[in-house]
Amino acid sequence: MNKRSSTIRKELALANLMDLLKIGGLSGHEAAVAGYVARSLRKAGAKKHWITCDNAHKKIGCGFEAGNLIVKFPGTHRAARLLFSAHLDTVPLCRGAVPIRRGHRIVAKGETALGGDNRAGVACLLTAAQALMQDDLPHPPLTFLFTVGEELGLAGARHVSARALGYPAMGFNFDGGNSGDIIVGAVGADRWEIEVFGLSAHAGVCPERGVSAALIAGEALSLMKKRSLWGKIKHQHGRGTSNIGIIRGGEATNQVLDRLYLKGESRSHDLKFLSTLTSRIEQCFVEAAHSVTNDQGKHGYIQFTLHRNYEPYRLDPTAPVVAYTASVMRALGFKPKMQISDGGLDSSCLTAKGIPTVTLGSGNHMPHHPGEYIAVKEYLDACNLALALAASGGKGLCRA
Repeated sequence: MNKRSSTIRKELALANLMDLLKIGGLSGHEAAVAGYVARSLRKAGAKKHWITCDNAHKKIGCGFEAGNLIVKFPGTHRAARLLFSAHLDTVPLCRGAVPIRRGHRIVAKGETALGGDNRAGVACLLTAAQALMQDDLPHPPLTFLFTVGEELGLAGARHVSARALGYPAMGFNFDGGNSGDIIVGAVGADRWEIEVFGLSAHAGVCPERGVSAALIAGEALSLMKKRSLWGKIKHQHGRGTSNIGIIRGGEATNQVLDRLYLKGESRSHDLKFLSTLTSRIEQCFVEAAHSVTNDQGKHGYIQFTLHRNYEPYRLDPTAPVVAYTASVMRALGFKPKMQISDGGLDSSCLTAKGIPTVTLGSGNHMPHHPGEYIAVKEYLDACNLALALAASGGKGLCRA
């Protein structure tokens, strides 16, 4: 590590975290969170022209109010550029979260999730960047990326360009739990939308003339369960998961439901099996639509729309980014442990763009759950790790 290495300021690190946890920022509504980060960096000494926002929100659509926040620090010496990333958004269960300190943990007051996924990662990078500037530490060129829409299928990371990031040689994505883990691979995911079309009829006068979209969907879900295509999936030729999280339809109880909308996902670490899994789910709905008929033998139909959100990825354990991360961890007294994630991570998209990226924990646990919490010591350890990676980096690494 550099002779002028430093540690983060504990009080500032915790203040950053508590402030960020209090700011609402569901997917698509991250502008206030990005604004807090930008103002804090400017106050710490970042130049105005270092800080930009890309147009990812325009590419995503769906009413997104802001793009990815990108902060590019010039290096104090010539070396490869390094990337640090974290996502700004939280899931709907975090709406209205009120963070409180309870012993060695930070939790949410009430029944919401906390939002530590991923405000802990954002606070970690903000704290490290502040320390770099306040202590005037030598460092290579650095890019700090704060993405939007991660919880909606890595939307911001999918639309950021390597050019806008300054073509970093490697990346470090802070989004997880244990501060000693190095996540070197992640799952791939398909998101799909299914429109189920039945046939309307008066539910009291002549229900036999109708074809119920609800019954079609029910039959399809039954087939999925029967064929082991629901939840955690373990087949001879592959493993994965599936879920349907959104169901909408219907306007009246006296009408045979003629249209239903469902949205779900399938995941796997095996790209071939992912395609097979999604195809088999679609087939369940096709078969169900043909199996539900009215008294005249008419049946419904479905429209299946597939979106490949991101592909699975796996870094070689000997890759420079893995080796460098492990060496810095050991210097700090960590015992690095390689992990593979079953959750989607921005590092998938960044690696696909030619920026090999590991994901590191920032002390957040039980995400997307009312019991979510941040372990204070692990969070502070992660802040120091981010600072050490940035201040130690670049030496001996080839330029991108």
